[in-house]
Amino acid sequence: MTPDPTVERTRLVVISLFVLFFCLFMTAVSRGMGETFGVFLLPLSKQFEWERATVTSVYSVYMVSLGIGSLLSGMAFDRYGARFNYCLGVVLLTCGYGLAGSYTSLWQFYLSVGVFGGIGAAMVGIIPAQSLVSRWFDKRLATALSVAYAGQGLGALMMVPLAQLAIERFEWTGAYKLAGWLFAVILLLVIMLPWRKIEQGAHNNPRMAPGGKSVGGLSLSEALKTRAFWGFFFVFTTTAIGIFGISLQSVAYLIERGFSEVQAALAFGIVGMLSFAGMALTGVAADRWPRHIVASCSYLLSFIGIAALALLQLYPGWFFLSVFVITFGLSAGARGPIITTLMAETFAGKGLASIYGASNLGQGLGAAFGAFGAGLLFDLTDGYNIGFALCSLFTLIGASLFWLVPEIRFAKRR
Repeated sequence: MTPDPTVERTRLVVISLFVLFFCLFMTAVSRGMGETFGVFLLPLSKQFEWERATVTSVYSVYMVSLGIGSLLSGMAFDRYGARFNYCLGVVLLTCGYGLAGSYTSLWQFYLSVGVFGGIGAAMVGIIPAQSLVSRWFDKRLATALSVAYAGQGLGALMMVPLAQLAIERFEWTGAYKLAGWLFAVILLLVIMLPWRKIEQGAHNNPRMAPGGKSVGGLSLSEALKTRAFWGFFFVFTTTAIGIFGISLQSVAYLIERGFSEVQAALAFGIVGMLSFAGMALTGVAADRWPRHIVASCSYLLSFIGIAALALLQLYPGWFFLSVFVITFGLSAGARGPIITTLMAETFAGKGLASIYGASNLGQGLGAAFGAFGAGLLFDLTDGYNIGFALCSLFTLIGASLFWLVPEIRFAKRR
């Protein structure tokens, strides 16, 4: 009996939306928990009397692990499939954050929050999401990927204020233990999903993977020989230096400017909320207008946000804080959906996850350098201005690559 076409289309839409929002949720909780380190920064500094650069080095280890984990995540996805990625990733997140509340030594935080947290987030984040979503969406791929990518912003919105409230009620030790229980519950849900169907994709999608394995396209080793790959890699690297050099220090900076801890955490959370909206809007715009133009507009907003944050030193108050929150929030991470879509179209096939994961190594290295560098500059200069200037410079370099690399500027939509 031939299936009813209307019923079949409805079924595909339902499954596609389920896959999309599952990827959104997993990206949100995993990366959102990583971004809560901004509100753990001061409690850890006070508890152990560590200098700012020492504490931010934990986040740097997290970002390096996220970058290395992105490569491992892509290779594991291409070889073993999505079920392996998500189960292993959530196990690492459960152990990493659940045990962190009992630690007293720096190396323990490097291992749990840094290594386990970073690799775990990479295993369940945008790397597998890009491959899964691209198998279920075609014509509106940029829009769909922007929703999945925006989970990073949504995660900050959800997790940062919750982490701050948990710290106030249960102290930082209890907050980390609660996070461990959260991921333990998620692990049980992940195990029960119908992975064979999820991995296959829509039957009318050119990137469908029969049996869960993609075919054709370039391998990682072949992609490493192309200019396009290195263009994407360095866009990720330079932009991450600029953005993460600002974001990790922003809560502590706002508290030093006279805002309360809750107000600073709320501002950081609103940045996350707006970054969710900014990523989604960027994806919609990238489906309609030239992507290098859309990216350039988002970089302009980043520059305005950094300038407004710096001006709070001269004009403390809600006006420049609002300008920072709105412009930086709408632009933070907005380039990600564009790059993700371009790579899904350029490198579709057997090596997509590995190639995208390798490019994300640049983001991890850039974020680690930006976060640690900003903390080190604060310790050396007892201020933020040099850090603001360098973050602006690297953001400018990232913007220029969208114009200077032909494979990025003149990429054709499929």
